Amino acid sequence: MKTSLGQALLAVVLAASGASGLNADGWRSQSIYQVLTDRFARTDGSTTAGCNLGSYCGGTYRGLINKLDYIQGMGFTAVWISPIVKNIAGNTPYGDPYHGYWAQDIWSLNSNFGSEADLQDLSKALHDRGMYLMVDVVTNHMAYNGCRNCVNYGIYNSEFASKDRFHQPPCAVDFNSNTPQLLTCWSGDDKVSLPDLKTEDSYVRSVFNDWIKKTVAKYSIDGLRIDSARSVEKSFFPGFGQAAGVYMVGEVFDGNPTNLAAWTGSIDGVLNYAAYYWIRRAFASDTATVNELISEANSFRNQMDTSKLGTFIENHDNPRYPTVTSDSGRIKTAIAYTILSDGIPIIYQGQEQGFSGKEDPGNREALWPSGYNTASDNYNLIAKVNQIRNQAVYADRTGYLNYRATAFKINDWALGLRKGQAGAQVVGVFSNMGNTGTAYTVTLQGADTGFTSGQKVVEVMGCGVITADGAGSVAVQVTAGPRVLYPHARLVGSGICGL
Repeated sequence: MKTSLGQALLAVVLAASGASGLNADGWRSQSIYQVLTDRFARTDGSTTAGCNLGSYCGGTYRGLINKLDYIQGMGFTAVWISPIVKNIAGNTPYGDPYHGYWAQDIWSLNSNFGSEADLQDLSKALHDRGMYLMVDVVTNHMAYNGCRNCVNYGIYNSEFASKDRFHQPPCAVDFNSNTPQLLTCWSGDDKVSLPDLKTEDSYVRSVFNDWIKKTVAKYSIDGLRIDSARSVEKSFFPGFGQAAGVYMVGEVFDGNPTNLAAWTGSIDGVLNYAAYYWIRRAFASDTATVNELISEANSFRNQMDTSKLGTFIENHDNPRYPTVTSDSGRIKTAIAYTILSDGIPIIYQGQEQGFSGKEDPGNREALWPSGYNTASDNYNLIAKVNQIRNQAVYADRTGYLNYRATAFKINDWALGLRKGQAGAQVVGVFSNMGNTGTAYTVTLQGADTGFTSGQKVVEVMGCGVITADGAGSVAVQVTAGPRVLYPHARLVGSGICGL
């Protein structure tokens, strides 16, 4: 991406979001890279250090600062980091709390990742580049290295150092139920228990609101990812969000679109687990069909503002996409669809290097053994697709972000996806064809794409130029991997495809 394009995009985003923080509208423009802080980069820059997946491996804020070129080189405009607060000490039956989700004291930092000055420097380093900082936050629970009935509440920050700040008596949560027990029972188990805070209590709420207001200000945080949001009552979040003053995206681990839509009145956005499941199925093999993805995506976009959702196919909680398919063509297609569909795209560290870990902790690999390879196929794919999305936002911000992506059927194994107003629209062609498939040509109709008679469009993955016929139709070859079309006139001066 050319520096001038990045600066222009930043100016557009800042104008929309205001001088301080970044609101939900401003976040719609962003593309997020998720970092597991302990596993991204070490301060010493080592690429050979070992990493026992159950232990702290040495990733730090300083290491992250030193590798921001690597992230920005893929076109990302924001970085999501692990929870920053002090976690319980000592090795547990499940290893160290390297992930950051086992809080002990919300007012102190996890010193394994760095100091207060280090975190402030990370925030400044991102802002100096025109990038933004998202921090993971846990409001549902604290943690204890031991059983549910033997918790020493005195270890927590003073406001929570009392048994009556937590739901009692402890009960094991059933995540498959939407009953009230989801809000009051405890996560974890009797090896590492996760005492469930009374977030409905006015005192607990006042503590969290005070903490998040001061924390956002102290570290100049631009956005929050809320862990375990589904296990906290919806009424908690409006006050918490007002205190934070920044965009919040909640982890609502539910693939039902109606259930996800029900959260939009309480929190700015949620992680789009509905799309997560559709995408993973649609591009899994050459026998899968895209019909479900088309019908569900088109239905879901009419239920809520999908532009404020977080769209992803990998994270630290779920097996990586290469556990579904090892075919690199299908993996590239799924990644590109994630970035170009509605919502704020989120790529989890390691996707760009083809990591294939299964369940936790296998999907929490250290990145440094990859050598931060900027020549890998996925790194360059992500950079190119992010680049065209950033260009689309820059060229017609309101028209692109407000347009609900429309999926249309090409055949049972391929779909088209249009996002953007006529003259500035991105049109993707996504099939489940793998690397051993036979290429074929399809004709996309102007009624679906919005292209007009004689219009020149660029297929930006290969940089070929196509001229629409008299009806606005364009012929596109379907092969393994995505095809992405964009009006030629909107690329002039961008540097994309040499224009």
